[in-house]
Amino acid sequence: MEQRLDAPTIVSVNVAVPRTVQWQGRPVRSAIWKEPVDGPTAVAGVNLAGDDQADRRVHGGPDKAVYAYAVEDYEWWAATAGPLAPGTFGENLTTRGIDLSAAQIGDRWSVGTVELEVCQPRTPCFKLGMRMGDVDFPGRFAAAGRAGAYLRILVPGELCRGDVIHVRAAEPGGVPLGALAAERPTDDILRQVAEDPRVPVGWRRSAARALAS
Repeated sequence: MEQRLDAPTIVSVNVAVPRTVQWQGRPVRSAIWKEPVDGPTAVAGVNLAGDDQADRRVHGGPDKAVYAYAVEDYEWWAATAGPLAPGTFGENLTTRGIDLSAAQIGDRWSVGTVELEVCQPRTPCFKLGMRMGDVDFPGRFAAAGRAGAYLRILVPGELCRGDVIHVRAAEPGGVPLGALAAERPTDDILRQVAEDPRVPVGWRRSAARALAS
């Protein structure tokens, strides 16, 4: 099949294992320093081959198995942060051609021989500030509304740089990641979050509490 030049694609596949670094006078263990890899990469369980998380209490697991961030969002950051290489934000998949803020929870991605499902936006922690050398960066990242997308692994397989991403929209329509990542989601979004079983349970509980308050 002929590949469309404008088709959504994987620009880079990035992995890392945890390392210990010094941050604000104390040792911190993190795998946020992702590096691009060449060739097919296996995707199964809760990880890409060669990738791991340092603290499974808050990172990784089925609902944060794969993290994607878009070239288009990197280009937006370049105005204030300068040029940034793929993997800088700790993403496994650097994408082109998908508006991740408009992606909906429940969207399916078929890429290579893998099938993924959009699951939730990123909530940045202090380790992103550590990676950027800027303690205030997580707040800037959250305020920008360019959170990227965490994905579940539905069908294991392999993918690699240059693979086309075939997107199948959530049916019925799901919660847009940008709306969920907003500083103050609307009551309509909170109700949708609370009632959609595709949304991770932590987000559903938080939405129910917010509606009840």
